[in-house]
Amino acid sequence: MKKNMGSADKIIRLIIAAIISTLYFTEVITGTFGIVLLVLSAIFVLTSLINFCPLYAPFGLSTCAVKKKK
Repeated sequence: MKKNMGSADKIIRLIIAAIISTLYFTEVITGTFGIVLLVLSAIFVLTSLINFCPLYAPFGLSTCAVKKKK
């Protein structure tokens, strides 16, 4: 897998995951909707850790910084 996530994208995903997790465990969001959001936050954390978003790949998107060739 080629990396396709930049640092800003990873930080934003981790912040969103932390907010969703906090809201779920403080019972602000509950039920099926809460579980779906909790699974989504787990996916955000996983994709941030591996630096790869499978939804970016089919569209050829990348938020990584472009390295200049010498």
